[in-house]
Amino acid sequence: MVYLDHASAMPVDPRVLAFARRYLEEEFGNPSSLYDRGLSTRRAVEAARGEVAALVNTGDPRSIVFTGSATESNNLAIRGTALRNRRKGKKILVSAIEHISVMNPAKDLQKQGFELEFIPVDRYGIVDLTALEAGLTPETILVSVNYANDEIGTVEPIREVGRVVHEAGAYLHVNATAAAGRIPIDLQQEDGIDLLTLSGNDLGGPRGAAALYIRPGVKVQSVMPGGGQERGLRSGTENVFAIAGMGEAARLAAREMADEMEREQAIRDRLIREVLEIEEAGLTGHPTERLPHHASFRFSRIEGESILLNLDTFFDIQVATGSACTSRTLEPSHVLLAIGLTHEQAHGSVVMTLGRSNTVADVRYVADAMRETVGRLRGISPL
Repeated sequence: MVYLDHASAMPVDPRVLAFARRYLEEEFGNPSSLYDRGLSTRRAVEAARGEVAALVNTGDPRSIVFTGSATESNNLAIRGTALRNRRKGKKILVSAIEHISVMNPAKDLQKQGFELEFIPVDRYGIVDLTALEAGLTPETILVSVNYANDEIGTVEPIREVGRVVHEAGAYLHVNATAAAGRIPIDLQQEDGIDLLTLSGNDLGGPRGAAALYIRPGVKVQSVMPGGGQERGLRSGTENVFAIAGMGEAARLAAREMADEMEREQAIRDRLIREVLEIEEAGLTGHPTERLPHHASFRFSRIEGESILLNLDTFFDIQVATGSACTSRTLEPSHVLLAIGLTHEQAHGSVVMTLGRSNTVADVRYVADAMRETVGRLRGISPL
């Protein structure tokens, strides 16, 4: 098996599992309890908070709020910030290539009377700073731009985005799910990030834990009231196993990121060169300003789903055709349409994302499988 869908679902690092399993089997107390097992799990949650804060250099672990998923973090950031600050204004700006878990909460707010505007991007997926500046008004309370796009791998100029947003007096939310642990993020240096979404599974931890960084002073309203856990912003008994696992995964990512970036980028570059030798294959996203583990392509006259199924069935290679949260729809990717692809071109997309299990030896096997698959499918395509 060659697994190339790490942006969709990361395997849990065995070291993380070995570290966190005791919070399933032995130390299972409620972190809100005062007896010893509860205090023990509370310490585990706070230790994890410190590791996640260190990964992105927040300077203050209390700025990290744990949630159950990146989708929940995005909802808390978008809905919570908009609802808490609606007296200031009701305008929200979202980049045209945001993840669907950012898009849909923003659209839901639009139904409640908020004004929503999408910021265009260029053919590589880079946010148009001129359009962003033009869209900002005194009524704008929040802007959301992803750190890097999970479908095309493009890394955004976040510092420049933050400068423009803060000059207008608005808050900036950044979805860093695809980027954290893959490239360095320094919240004490990246001027202008007010809210940052992180995912435990995308760091190599178990599913069921994510986090939202909230810069001190930013006002956010809870979107899930209850028992008041996580500073009253995310109620519900903490998933200690997943949170502890996220903390350990963050620690390992911080320690190993530089070496993994170099290793995966070398594999990625070779994979891109090999696949682009296939007739009528094209790279999507920025050729250089992209995530080190990310390769995304489009192929003319065939469907990406057909490529995915053939690679899985005949070669035991797993790839994606777009964002995991939208891949089951029959509609073309809004990300690929936003960068100027036609509907037909967008339907022929394939995304390959590397992880620790991949080696340079995978490249030739994958490239040969892609060449054979594309040739076979084009041979039977009515196009």
